[in-house]
Amino acid sequence: MELNHETIDTPPLDAASVVMLRDGARGLEVLLLRRHANSSVLGGAYVFPGGKVDAADASADTLTLLDRAPTELHARLGEPALTPAQAAAFYVAAAREAAEESGVLYLQVGADEVARHSAATCARLRAGEPFAALLAEHGALLDSDALAPWSRWITPRRPSVMNKRFDTRFFLAGVPPAQQARHDDFEVTEARWLTPREALRQYREHQIDMAPPQIVSLLHLLHYRDLAHAMQDARTRRPPLIEPEPIEQGDTRVLCYPGDAAHSVAARALPEPVPTRVVWRGKRFEPPQGFGPFLD
Repeated sequence: MELNHETIDTPPLDAASVVMLRDGARGLEVLLLRRHANSSVLGGAYVFPGGKVDAADASADTLTLLDRAPTELHARLGEPALTPAQAAAFYVAAAREAAEESGVLYLQVGADEVARHSAATCARLRAGEPFAALLAEHGALLDSDALAPWSRWITPRRPSVMNKRFDTRFFLAGVPPAQQARHDDFEVTEARWLTPREALRQYREHQIDMAPPQIVSLLHLLHYRDLAHAMQDARTRRPPLIEPEPIEQGDTRVLCYPGDAAHSVAARALPEPVPTRVVWRGKRFEPPQGFGPFLD
């Protein structure tokens, strides 16, 4: 991954991402997907399932298939500037992208029934069939209760490792019982379940590439004991808004987050000890003191 030096003046694109979690023998684990090397966005990098919000995600046909009213989802997202339909569309986009990229369905029907049909349904979704039509075929509602708003990241006008801007709502979600994540082998070429600590170790050792939102989110995930702890925390607080502010220190890029002395927002967005800045060193973003205090 190379450092970007271009300024982008186009508005950020709305996007949604699912930080998919499970309890494993080694503790809390998170699903990371490797984007195809030829992808125009973070090619070859490991990311959480996610993508852009489509117009169909806010259509009347789609919103009738939600388990909660758009007004309730609007309140959960905590963004008064959005309409209820716009807020609900982020939930739909998160669930749709999770199905497309990881083969996991968040539906309010029996776990075994969903598992039996998940592979075929997700294959049809990847082939272009409308998400709403597939949900209606199952007679199922989208399980928005499974998706807990966690954070909101807006790419700065000078992105660090890509040439596009996104306004992304990140959701926490456990992997549904009886389902297994299966990457699509098209947009995504590999899937790894890793503890946050192991994922950061692999990044530090140049075994995988990641972008700053994933790096900082993994540092945040170190805070949680297990899936229940993570979901409880996400459901009891308003998702923080994180707008990174890049500064140049010589030939080094520093990304500052709310609460940092160099950021325009004085209040912390993320809990301690998550760092309020990361520094570009050796083609890697890392905390100023390195990863050692978090991993070793």
